[in-house]
Amino acid sequence: MFSLVGKTALVTGAGSGIGAAIAQTLASAGAHVVVADVNEVGGSQTVAVIQGAGGSAEFTLLDITSESACQELSRKLLPRLGPLDILVNNAGIGHVGTLLTTAGADFDRVLSVNVRGTFNVTQAFLPAMVERGRGSVINLASAAGLEGLKDRFAYATSKHAVVGMTRCAALDYAKSGVRINCLCPGRVETPFVKSRLAEYPDREAAYQDMCSTQANGRMGRPEEVAALALYLAADESSFVTGAALAIDGGMTAGSGRF
Repeated sequence: MFSLVGKTALVTGAGSGIGAAIAQTLASAGAHVVVADVNEVGGSQTVAVIQGAGGSAEFTLLDITSESACQELSRKLLPRLGPLDILVNNAGIGHVGTLLTTAGADFDRVLSVNVRGTFNVTQAFLPAMVERGRGSVINLASAAGLEGLKDRFAYATSKHAVVGMTRCAALDYAKSGVRINCLCPGRVETPFVKSRLAEYPDREAAYQDMCSTQANGRMGRPEEVAALALYLAADESSFVTGAALAIDGGMTAGSGRF
């Protein structure tokens, strides 16, 4: 439905899960996708899947917490590929804990990846998009960025920050032709979620609890999130900026008790 032929995209954290699904979906729509990840094996696998399906992709190793690494990547890619048409800030980490059970080092780590990492990558690639006068930045927030979530203090705090970053940046650059939006998924069945389940003594009970928080009673699939990312990447969403779009099976719609 949406064509990205002739467009270039960078997707961070594209070595697995939602990031891999977004990279594959953008490539299937015709974009050349730069797959960025700290995991070379996972990132290379995503590239192989894209190329095996006839798409165009390349891998780059990137630690988004390093401002210098992000700036260096932009200096390397822009002369060859030109300004990005699509930037997807997907890379992120999670953490289980309350305010009192979260160590300061863990809190700093979550914010350094989820918040500062998004800042670093966007700051490196946004200027060229603004100068050209078009582009789409898609940040991955969370349903936990729209409302509180028990036992996820650091994670929810970071995702609230991503929503705020998205809205502020969208306002700052609304007239430049660059659109900045974020996706707010509920629980999605990914390696990321499986790693969180491993932190619980009863994984099956935790899994069922995670499913029950969605109004429709199930977790989402990575390709479902990727489909919404494709819409935001395409020209058909040209009137959408500053949006925090929930894709959460009804998780944030309300309690359903009334």
